[in-house]
Amino acid sequence: MNAKKKILIVDDSEMNRALLEDMLSEDYDILEAENGLIASRIIQEQEMNISLMLLDIVMPVMDGFGLLKLMNKKGWIKNIPVIMISAETASTYMDKAYGLGAVDYVSRPFDERTVRHRVDSNVLLGEKQKDLSSRLAAQIYEKEKDNRLMIEILSHIVEFRNGESGLHVLHVHAITEFLLQKLAKKTDKYNLSPKQITLISNASALHDVGKISIPSEILNKQGKLTDEEFEIMKTHTLEGAKMLEDIPYRSNEPLIKISYEICRWHHERFDGSGYPDGLKGEEIPISAQVVALADVYDALTSRRVYKPSFPHAQAVEMILNGACGAFNPLLLNCFKDCHKELDKKLKQVSFDDSVENDIQNSLVRTLKTEGTEASSRTVRLLEHERNKFKILSSLSREVIFEYNAMPEMVTLSEWGADFLGMPVKIFNPADSDFGKKVFTKKDFADLIKKIKSSSPESPSIIEKYLLNIKGVKTWCKVYVRTMWNDADPPELEGGIGKIVDVNDEVNEIKYLELEVEKDYRTGLLNQKAAKQKINDVLGASGKKKFAMIMFDLDNLKQANDTRGHLFGDELIEHIANVAKANTRAEDIVARIGGDEFIIFMEYTRAIESQIKRIFKCITREFEQFDVSVSMGVACTDGAPTDYDKLFEKADRAAYAVKHNGKNAYRFYDASMKDVLK
Repeated sequence: MNAKKKILIVDDSEMNRALLEDMLSEDYDILEAENGLIASRIIQEQEMNISLMLLDIVMPVMDGFGLLKLMNKKGWIKNIPVIMISAETASTYMDKAYGLGAVDYVSRPFDERTVRHRVDSNVLLGEKQKDLSSRLAAQIYEKEKDNRLMIEILSHIVEFRNGESGLHVLHVHAITEFLLQKLAKKTDKYNLSPKQITLISNASALHDVGKISIPSEILNKQGKLTDEEFEIMKTHTLEGAKMLEDIPYRSNEPLIKISYEICRWHHERFDGSGYPDGLKGEEIPISAQVVALADVYDALTSRRVYKPSFPHAQAVEMILNGACGAFNPLLLNCFKDCHKELDKKLKQVSFDDSVENDIQNSLVRTLKTEGTEASSRTVRLLEHERNKFKILSSLSREVIFEYNAMPEMVTLSEWGADFLGMPVKIFNPADSDFGKKVFTKKDFADLIKKIKSSSPESPSIIEKYLLNIKGVKTWCKVYVRTMWNDADPPELEGGIGKIVDVNDEVNEIKYLELEVEKDYRTGLLNQKAAKQKINDVLGASGKKKFAMIMFDLDNLKQANDTRGHLFGDELIEHIANVAKANTRAEDIVARIGGDEFIIFMEYTRAIESQIKRIFKCITREFEQFDVSVSMGVACTDGAPTDYDKLFEKADRAAYAVKHNGKNAYRFYDASMKDVLK
């Protein structure tokens, strides 16, 4: 027996709701709401289960027109047919209702036959529309999945043979898409529509397909190629183009045409110095220009058999200074403006996301331009459920929550709700026990502020809060990934997050420091991990001598006050990158506090020149900001020592610098013994 369809009746009059229920309850399950706000919460919970809504106009709290506006903003109107029910028969009311997406209008007093006929007809029509949307979405999804996977498979074969990580393909794709989007906002010179951007990004995966024809001894040579070998390597551009040109019956396909451009000309340079054809300026298709820049950047920042990886900042400087050839000045401006954002984006690129994201983006675009009206909403729901399932399936027995922006609501996972002793659905979360007792009111407001300050390009939030878990104050990390709709500009829909760490065996928050080995902002070791590693080295050092460098920024507050906290964060990351780039692999570099860092290295005859070089590099100007640090150095003297003793001496030396003019470095000596007293 088929389950009954659900109808939501929204009317502030209990009598009216009862009359309608009597007319319809034999064939339908009835949900009721006395105003638009309550109805919005019901829709939030049961949207895909509601087949139709009967909506009054005049109601307290939120009237019928207010609910219709919200349904339009959230996309619900495309999924739930709405019949207006009202005693208001003026044409202005009816026109406004139809304009906001209502499918029908029934006047009171109700005629039962009219109501039943209108309801049955619109439910049937709505179900057919949903079925059509689902079928269309499924067909396009499978087609896009097959097409994208075939491109991925071929490109990964090339990468595997080339001895490189398959992430190169994903990175070039992500960089290409990112730069094209920025370029489209900066200029309309290249007519970069969303469809064109997707085509070029997908075609970028084939940029090196011609390397299949290059002998492996040249492709994977661990050193500089001879002139003869390099000439052979250069032929991969022509070989790749020829492969695509020879595909029967498909030469006129847009994807093949763009792939041909990229394969043949992604080593051309804007000044005509590239190969194979020596094209110059705008003779080079924009597809090949962008992929060329993406390819160079990822090659610089990735390890290869013939070279180590360069830090992001160094790679950017090399590209902007022309060390990698000439690029389109307009494209370089885009790259310069957004390279920090790009660096963060690439850290989120992974194998499991890339293909699926491309398919979903293509699906949304296709359905919006070629599908039914309900289709875009269907796709957003698919994307929403995909993200939700991905988190829930990979994290079991943890407090997982979903934040909904409008109407504001928190939904806990069933296990999380049971563990915290709270309902699954929490309305007005800031004023609930979740927002005032699990969090403090201040911390919950801080989390919501960070959620609302995120963006589609930077959707991830990681924060540490002292939470009240079942009466126990516990430091926890809260992870949230925000979700955005496809409006222009995008609007925040909410986010899915987790609170870590829940003990799988006894179902309570562990008493532990929720710190990992690496500092999340800089990627350096944190103090706990560094201390352990340094003590291990000192314990097994024998007669070897070591030096510890401790330094902090003298003017971080000035950076925050004059340029903003985001710049302050960028400055911290810059210092970390410089410190790492100017030390050896065996050295230990760590961020031990807000603006405090340490470097631990073996003591050599050249220690003074090493430290002078490190100090000089760290204190170079960063984005027209003068960097100043106070640096102290302590060395082992052969006597037994540990991290704490060595750090105390380095700290005293740094303190002595800070109180004698700053922006310098000093080695610890006996005169500093009482400097901190």
